Amino acid sequence: MNQPLQHITVLLDEAVDALLGGAAQPPAGQWVDATFGRGGHSRLILQRLGPDGRLVAFDKDPDAIAEAARITDARFSIRHEGFSHLNELPEGSVQGVLMDLGVSSPQIDNPDRGFSFRFDGPLDMRMDTTRGQSVAEWLEDAEVQQIAEVIRDYGEERFAGPIAKAIVARRESQGPLRTTGELAQLVAGQVRTREAGQNPATRTFQALRIFINAELQELEQALEASLRVLAPGGRLAVISFHSLEDRIVKQFIAKHSKEVYDRRAPFALPTPMRLKALDRIKPSAAEVDGNPRSRSAVMRVAERTEVPA
Repeated sequence: MNQPLQHITVLLDEAVDALLGGAAQPPAGQWVDATFGRGGHSRLILQRLGPDGRLVAFDKDPDAIAEAARITDARFSIRHEGFSHLNELPEGSVQGVLMDLGVSSPQIDNPDRGFSFRFDGPLDMRMDTTRGQSVAEWLEDAEVQQIAEVIRDYGEERFAGPIAKAIVARRESQGPLRTTGELAQLVAGQVRTREAGQNPATRTFQALRIFINAELQELEQALEASLRVLAPGGRLAVISFHSLEDRIVKQFIAKHSKEVYDRRAPFALPTPMRLKALDRIKPSAAEVDGNPRSRSAVMRVAERTEVPA
């Protein structure tokens, strides 16, 4: 019998502490786990919330929705949607939003999902397997320039051009790529230098996953939505796993953590700051030793400022 795929939640206690803000009493109000995953953060949040607290979770992944069904706590609900749908919650109705970005271990370790070059499986990579194009389907028709731009922009891969040309040449001579193993082998033949200890396909797989799921666009939408739904004093905590995500989060918090003056109207009142940056937290050495996949994580925490009358 196959063992269930395990997931170790990254920055579990640190994230929940940052989200709840060290409340002396079990908090009430509405809270959001914007990326349920396998529910590690959600379960701890529910343990810490008071009887009048409520937790709303979001996730695209049908497997995550199935896992969430195991939570019988009446204070909990989940929506089978991406976290950009935060904007559908009432304005100022949320006391805290947690976003844990990236891919969960069960997604990576399940060959059928196609996220990993370590296993041969269908070249899929969709977070939500019930809708949208798979990577294999997109690569059937995409042009060399499109493929190269995706791999370069989302994977920061120096050999994006040769990889894109090889993908199209393979498609024209042997038919489209169908499996992760085929793609990984093709990429390995084009990447002439690589970082120590890193598989040559790492950056290409990251890029295609980010693109096919529109991850960066959805993150930007979700961050903007958080400003609208957070009540004054509400917390935003975001865990990122690569530089593209973290750059977006860092710049978003910085942008909204200062007053903005309109140079065209020098005597007008400035647009007030909407966030206060609180912290930047990395996993401890002990956590990285126990869960090497946590080593690239960084959590940024901010607080929604008072909304002027």
